[in-house]
Amino acid sequence: MSKVRPIPIANAKQQKKMASDDKSTSSASNKSIGKNKPPTQEQILSRFNQLRQEQRSLALKVAELEMELNEHNLVVDTLKEVDANRKCFRMVGGVLVARTVKEVLPALINNKEQLGTVIESLNQQIVSKGKEIQDYREKHNIRIRSQDELLASIAESQQKGAAAQGVLVSNKN
Repeated sequence: MSKVRPIPIANAKQQKKMASDDKSTSSASNKSIGKNKPPTQEQILSRFNQLRQEQRSLALKVAELEMELNEHNLVVDTLKEVDANRKCFRMVGGVLVARTVKEVLPALINNKEQLGTVIESLNQQIVSKGKEIQDYREKHNIRIRSQDELLASIAESQQKGAAAQGVLVSNKN
């Protein structure tokens, strides 16, 4: 009778390395396959909606910052007419702090200027996102239906549906 010798098993480090090698080769082959495939309609539509949502969120942020800028303008205009040594209160990091007008006014003016530059930057981002959306629409031939076109297509499909069901519609006045 011959002795059966056990086959040596790789240690844990070698098993992890072999597993990672298998994953990297399979993911590399999947990537090369994915590059040749054109995106599906769902993927195109999803990306288009994502771009539009990004543009909307930028617009909402601009609106929020413009309201904050208007508040800053009101406060600055009010504080300019007040005695510089008068006590005023300012919210700093969620804490209400007592200061004088001469301490607060320069900080408010600085914040107002920074808000203006941030708003400009966001407006530029909105414009560039709009161009990106337009390019994407042209590249993938995406048309956006207007409300009138949508209602007309619904009415047309309802008429076709009624005719297909064998229903006779009479237009008696």
